[in-house]
Amino acid sequence: MKRKYLYPLLTVLIIIGLYYAEIYVDRKNEMYPETTLPDRDVSTAEFDDRFLPASTTGVVIEHNHFTLSYAEEHEQAEWVAYELAKSHLSKNEYERPDFVEDRKIASKSAHWSSYKNSGYDRGHLCPAGDRRFSFNAYLETFLTSNISPQNNEFNGGIWNKLEQQVRYWAKKYDGVYVVTGGVLKEGLPVIGVEKVSVPGAFYKIVVDASEKDLKAIAFLIPNAPTNKSFYDYVVSIDEIETITHIDFFSNLPDSEEIKLEKMIDPKAWGKR
Repeated sequence: MKRKYLYPLLTVLIIIGLYYAEIYVDRKNEMYPETTLPDRDVSTAEFDDRFLPASTTGVVIEHNHFTLSYAEEHEQAEWVAYELAKSHLSKNEYERPDFVEDRKIASKSAHWSSYKNSGYDRGHLCPAGDRRFSFNAYLETFLTSNISPQNNEFNGGIWNKLEQQVRYWAKKYDGVYVVTGGVLKEGLPVIGVEKVSVPGAFYKIVVDASEKDLKAIAFLIPNAPTNKSFYDYVVSIDEIETITHIDFFSNLPDSEEIKLEKMIDPKAWGKR
């Protein structure tokens, strides 16, 4: 081929390639926008740092609607923390999106396919049901940094009931702060080529800051089927700290932290 025809042909091919590359990027962004989303809700933008736990990994990722500490060794978050305000409670229905990797994590979060045919659910830590007040907030919960392997009956049973109870408390107390995660340690079973750890138990800590005196309730529940009530698994935050090695509320004054982390009082939350 003569050179005078070769260069114009190459130019045309490059232009066509750039055109289709742009279409691909646009479609990809439509499927999953950047995690720095444009509709940052005022009520979730200013999370009270008093209720952020310390990170044992040093990898703290702040998203628009929750914050997490990522444990690369286990391919999941060691904790996810968020505010569930009364104004967040919504029954909006959105089409369920695909799970996607968290692009804010330099080492990349686990791919959703690691859970495929594993026998475990892709269990949300910050529930999608807590983020129905906007589509982008809902979408953000489908980052794979926000999921952990959960037994199907556990996920759809006691854990789901506890999530519903937390929403009830958010309505009752005009908002609560939530910290949740799996208990991560050495020697856990793993799933997928990325070896995602399967926690033997999950914890959830709920703090009510609506009154001058803070109150908290904490749960430590085995990742297994059960017919028991979640109230049967109430523990102190101190106990969860002992098994996770996470310092949960070190940003509080010592006197408040000590009092809050020793609390075991379901009656203070309306349990009869």
